[in-house]
Amino acid sequence: MERLRGFAGQNLPSPCLLSIGNFDGVHRGHQAILETMQKSARARSLPTAVLTFEPHPAALLHPDRVPPRLTSADQKAELLRGLGIDFLVEYPTDWALLQLTPEEFYHQIVERRCQARGLVEGPNFFFGKGRSGSVETLENLCRQAGHSLIIVEPLILSGELVSSSRIRRALESGDLSLAEELLGRRYTLQGTVERGAERGRTLGFPTANLGGIRNLLPQPGVYAAWGKTNSGEFPAAVNIGPNPTFGENSVKVEAHLLGYSGDLYGSVLELELIDRLRGLRTFGSVEELQHQISSDVMRTRELCSP
Repeated sequence: MERLRGFAGQNLPSPCLLSIGNFDGVHRGHQAILETMQKSARARSLPTAVLTFEPHPAALLHPDRVPPRLTSADQKAELLRGLGIDFLVEYPTDWALLQLTPEEFYHQIVERRCQARGLVEGPNFFFGKGRSGSVETLENLCRQAGHSLIIVEPLILSGELVSSSRIRRALESGDLSLAEELLGRRYTLQGTVERGAERGRTLGFPTANLGGIRNLLPQPGVYAAWGKTNSGEFPAAVNIGPNPTFGENSVKVEAHLLGYSGDLYGSVLELELIDRLRGLRTFGSVEELQHQISSDVMRTRELCSP
């Protein structure tokens, strides 16, 4: 997959089939759209392209209402690569883009820059200034240009639409199983290992402290996860949230990797969350905390066993 930051004055190198959207999470609803595009593209011997926006348009229009991300830009790119997309264009959102009418957006971006010969979208697609362009607008523009348009019906699971906002609600309530069902995979956090207070080491459970996490943190608690490092995968007991026992109120992500020995400082660590073991609470003594961590580690080992 070729990943482009805007067009840099150039058009995409060949005509393509195109899908436009934020694609946060690349969840099962997104996957249905992209799989439909892939089938149509193969039948027409065309490459596939995804046009998304970095940052989210809401960052300019309503900065106080930007939804927390389910995937970083890099995670999103890797997921799209895994789905076989040929071109990913991450358009740098600016005011000039947001002022384009639906017709201007179609002719300047879709036709000229992306060289689209057809589009594949969901039924709730809006585009152009003030989201004034609808699927009906897009259908008329495609018909005038002689381009195809496929509208993929929304995916319904357990009686409700699969959406990024539904996944956020599941994560915020600690429902990892629902989030996994909607995503089609386990939810993953990714960050860089930084130096912390090193209190875990003194307790007998050294932890990797993650900084620079750009996506939504689930409900505070202790989680079982797979920790993915440059040297392999390890079961991990993960604490997400403050540390009330030691009077720390700042939210942290700390992972104890079972069976790992080495230096992770400065490296990227990915945590694939498996299950929420418990909520956070204040312990009456260090010994009580150590006993609970031992139980968390044992449960994590069980969940990660084949």
